[in-house]
Amino acid sequence: MTTATPKKRLTSDAMIASIAEGDKVVRAPFGHALLAAAKDNPLIVGLSADLAKYTDMHIFRDAMPDRFYQVGMAEQVLMGAAAGLAEEGFIPFASTYSVFATRRAYDFICLDIAERMLNVNIVAALPGLTTGYGPSHQATEDIAILRGMPNLTIVDPCDSVDIEQAVPELAASPGPTYLRLLRGAVPTVLDEYDYTFELGKAAKLRDGNEVLFISSGLMTERALQAAAQLEADNIGVAVVHAPTIKPLDEATILAEIAKDRLVFTLENHSVVGGLFESVASALVRNGVSRQVSPIALPDEFLVAGALPTLYDRYGVSTSRIVERVKSAL
Repeated sequence: MTTATPKKRLTSDAMIASIAEGDKVVRAPFGHALLAAAKDNPLIVGLSADLAKYTDMHIFRDAMPDRFYQVGMAEQVLMGAAAGLAEEGFIPFASTYSVFATRRAYDFICLDIAERMLNVNIVAALPGLTTGYGPSHQATEDIAILRGMPNLTIVDPCDSVDIEQAVPELAASPGPTYLRLLRGAVPTVLDEYDYTFELGKAAKLRDGNEVLFISSGLMTERALQAAAQLEADNIGVAVVHAPTIKPLDEATILAEIAKDRLVFTLENHSVVGGLFESVASALVRNGVSRQVSPIALPDEFLVAGALPTLYDRYGVSTSRIVERVKSAL
């Protein structure tokens, strides 16, 4: 009698692979930046809905437990408590996953926070396609959900530099903000481009005369990688990084689009309701007739799997970006 060899059970490592693609990373940049800002400002407090460890809030929690509030798995309570603290003059940073903040707690963000223009900073991990766990945790439509909310600023950082510099600016901003958090080992990219984060501003990172990339979030790193590969084939690509989705820096973007180049938007978000539609809307409202092609996630519920496989499948990997540009030239 023979016994069948049991199949090896796959671990989840490939499903939640780090988004870090290079050698330079900073671990938990948000947590360390929040702690640094809190040391300078006693009004800063932190909150989490049972996800401090998974949103890098644990750095702040462990160092300043008397200024940290754990509300449990109750995102509506998280937003309501943050609103109450802001009403009392504190500057709360409330962390959870993007899907939970937007899908479960929208009304509380809208009526308790945004309508009253409170300085509540929502820190939302796993934005877009940064986990392979499937539709329940992939916040591919979070920007679309929130863009129509008055008073709310939306920030989509590229890397550790963006996050570290954004935190004190968000604390100083008078109204509510929504930060699409990159957590864990976060790439360091923008330190090589004489870049400084400025809330509400886009920045041109490199110039090129044939193609223009307008990107946000982790897609800026891929835009830069694709631009370097295309340059080797004598294709000049400019890259404009737009970390603030709302309010969008229309002046910088329109000035770059005015030049005679192919234009692409790149975003870690659904093609519906995000950076692409923000740019397209700006063009129409300003009477500019230019074609803009989106490189984004499709308007569908994405499948589960290893992140590199999913990035290729949905056309947002660096190699697929290069292919897309070459096919358009």
